[in-house]
Amino acid sequence: MIRLQSMSLARGVKPLFDRADLVINAGEHVGLIGANGSGKTTLFALLLGRLHADAGAVELPPRWRVAHVAQETPALERAALDYVIDGDAALRALEAELAALEAGDAAHDDHARGNRIAELHALLDDAGAYTVRPRAEQLLTGLGFAPAQMAEPVASFSGGWRMRLNLAQALICPSDLLLLDEPTNHLDLDAILWLEDWLRRYPGTLIIISHDRDFLDGAVGVIAHIDQQKIRRYGGNYSQFEVTRAMALTLGQAAYEKQQRERAHLQSFIDRFKAKATKAKQAQSRMKMLAKMEELAPVHAASPFAFEFREPLASPNPLLVIEDGVAGYTLDDGARKPVVSGIRFTLASGQRIGLLGVNGAGKSTLIKTIAGELPLIDGVARFGKGLVIGYFAQHQLEMLRHDESPLWHMARLAPNVREQELRNFLGGFNFPGEMVTAPVAPFSGGEKARLALALIAWQRPNLLLLDEPTNHLDLETREALTVALAQFEGTLVLVSHDRHLLRATTEEFAIVSSGRLQPFDGDLEDYREWLFATRLGKQDARLPAPAAAPAAPAPQSAAARQEQKRAEAEARQRRAARLKPVEARIKRLEEQMAKLQARKAEIDGRLAGPEIYEDARKEELKSLMIDQAYVARELDALESEWLEKQAELEALQAA
Repeated sequence: MIRLQSMSLARGVKPLFDRADLVINAGEHVGLIGANGSGKTTLFALLLGRLHADAGAVELPPRWRVAHVAQETPALERAALDYVIDGDAALRALEAELAALEAGDAAHDDHARGNRIAELHALLDDAGAYTVRPRAEQLLTGLGFAPAQMAEPVASFSGGWRMRLNLAQALICPSDLLLLDEPTNHLDLDAILWLEDWLRRYPGTLIIISHDRDFLDGAVGVIAHIDQQKIRRYGGNYSQFEVTRAMALTLGQAAYEKQQRERAHLQSFIDRFKAKATKAKQAQSRMKMLAKMEELAPVHAASPFAFEFREPLASPNPLLVIEDGVAGYTLDDGARKPVVSGIRFTLASGQRIGLLGVNGAGKSTLIKTIAGELPLIDGVARFGKGLVIGYFAQHQLEMLRHDESPLWHMARLAPNVREQELRNFLGGFNFPGEMVTAPVAPFSGGEKARLALALIAWQRPNLLLLDEPTNHLDLETREALTVALAQFEGTLVLVSHDRHLLRATTEEFAIVSSGRLQPFDGDLEDYREWLFATRLGKQDARLPAPAAAPAAPAPQSAAARQEQKRAEAEARQRRAARLKPVEARIKRLEEQMAKLQARKAEIDGRLAGPEIYEDARKEELKSLMIDQAYVARELDALESEWLEKQAELEALQAA
């Protein structure tokens, strides 16, 4: 097992751990979480022996083989497949020794040399030397590499793809302990689903640092939480940790408040009687009691970061229509490179679409085309009047001026707005105090992503196009983005490997597959099944087979097409007119229920305290109980109406 006992460590002047304890049993899969800068990566360095604790002990079984992902990849000419196999250093050492012995002069061979060659063949068999290439190919396929790419040199791959090669190296290495630091950062959803399935079957001890809650839920059974320089162990996955942690915080806050009342009572007695001779002895005893009382720090759950996208001023309907479109690139020599063809896509106001597809299928190309960054190679795109697009992609972080501040970026966007208003707005995106005027250059990837989101939110878009917005974001910021997108009143198209974000913010899915854009009839669990079925060469019923594609419609005259479009637009407008009042009432009911639920929680909290039942507070208690009954009655009435309106809305949508 792994054991940390009273372990303390500081980096520079910053203490990271103070007498921290942790036990991880052999074979356990552990998610290591904590705020950015809390010491997660430092703990990995301790386990790898690269750092030593200032005090206490860090114990690992002495013969454990430890695998981890290298952070740098040299620009080698070595083939990607061979580079991955190099991750099994013990296997490569056996192969090198065998090659050296077999290259020796056969005329001077001796008995010992022959025995050693035989031993090496047996050892290589035990090490899986004769299956290592198909195992490496399987790993690379799961991580998104095409067969042709496996023979390409490492130097030909970009930084993100080299990190995938390093991950494959760590996975192929036989290990008793596997350490993974943000393994999903450079992966698409299809690769994450494959990796999660692989890790679930990993027989050794696994420790993962990750900000992907669904990935943690699927891969680990224990959570180790670093908080206030301690490490606390929780049984269960991340979702179970959240529930347990919330309960502990509630109980901890109640214990702290009780202790503060006791301290105040003791201090009051001391202040009143310590100068009186007749009470001096009692006062002294209470001073000692106060000094000995354990200091319970106030509960500091990391302050929840929250922001919102401002309500769009207006929204056309439909926002855009693409007919017979071909998305792709025009090369320097004028040749066209289509990526997604036959696009027939109408984006109606209020739609919330999650865009699925394996790596390289063309999701980002399609998003860029909708955003207007790439022109259609063929076909027609019509954009609604008043369309305001908010587009987020990773390359936009590189477009930030690194020598300028967040305030400068906002002022450039809104030159006529008061500085204080811009400061207040940036404060809502967690850019407080001097950070507002600091250069962007030293910001973390997550901070730059928050600034890019702030610039988008200011423009009040009615269409959000988000391409992997959670890269570099920690758990708290991801949750804030999820809440903000769930409350966004415009239209959303989202590409993300974060399943929690997709599940919470989108209402339908489309998939880019085999160069086509199609609706996907199912949820994310269905997508997982489709993905694994596709890898096994099976056809999934949720996607039409190529042979089942509908026949081309008979040609229509221009007047007939115009009349059909007019009729479709009128039908959409009539449908929207029927739905809008019901949707508005549902929204209002939800707002009223939220206020009443907050009031109910406040009343329940006050009734839970023992002080409310004192004789002197009988009238206050009576008033609270009357309020409690009133709030419960109002909530019941609102919830009944909400259920009726939801049923009415579903009936209208089905009509």
